[in-house]
Amino acid sequence: MSAGENIDSGGPRIPDFDSIRQLNEFGAEYWSARDLAPLLGYTTWQRFQNAIDRAVISSQQVGQVTENHFSGAAKMVILGSGAKRQLKDFLLSRFACYLIAQNGDPRKPEIASAQAYFAIATRENEVTRQLSEEERRLELRERLSENDKGLAQAAHRAGVLPRNFGQFQDAGYEGLYGGLKREDLKQKRGLPNRADVLDYMDSTELAANDFRITQTRDKLIRDGIIGAAKATETHREIGSKIRETITELGGTMPEELPTPKESIKQLKRGKAKNSKVKAKLPRVSEDSSL
Repeated sequence: MSAGENIDSGGPRIPDFDSIRQLNEFGAEYWSARDLAPLLGYTTWQRFQNAIDRAVISSQQVGQVTENHFSGAAKMVILGSGAKRQLKDFLLSRFACYLIAQNGDPRKPEIASAQAYFAIATRENEVTRQLSEEERRLELRERLSENDKGLAQAAHRAGVLPRNFGQFQDAGYEGLYGGLKREDLKQKRGLPNRADVLDYMDSTELAANDFRITQTRDKLIRDGIIGAAKATETHREIGSKIRETITELGGTMPEELPTPKESIKQLKRGKAKNSKVKAKLPRVSEDSSL
């Protein structure tokens, strides 16, 4: 393609970035650079390529993996003669579109619209992901509490006395956290003395601990393990195996995962407060007419 190749803009358009948004086979959204260019006021590919190049540099400067946001592709177009021609294209993430808008020609009114749109849309996505993470944490924490009761019952049947249950629990943590007990983990994360360390875990870490708990419970029951020492060692071994699996998969060790800013108790209080506010809102009668 020549440096001055024209992009068929089809005349002036009202920027509608949602209309050109596409979904891949995995349900992930993306934008075609070829479709985006005219909505940003570009009529030549070379000028738009320059904006993309600057956006790629920006993504690298903030530590992003470029390939996750700017994927090289080709787009087939039909020429006036009816012949087909393959043109260079990029499949862009929402973040990539935002960076391109930020690095675009500020004299173009379309750029200002794009900057506002992708800035707001990116923030909305962040809020949605945050809400989803909070919901996952609340759900996993509740499930983990129930499963922990089942583990306590299985440990008791195996011979773990109530006064030794703390030691039994710590063995599972030591296996999963590379030798760290619950108190060690609390100190590492700067949590209050009376805090429940499970209340300060993200969904990934809660899921790993739920797996540790359910697998230990099931093995104690399935293998008919008897004896506090054997049950405790079983808990440690299962924690270690889960840690080994995380290592093999290239995951982050659980003790290195980020600590959420809000505890589970804080999330519950916030959720309860929102429910009270919604309950006080006036309701429209089903019989009311407009």
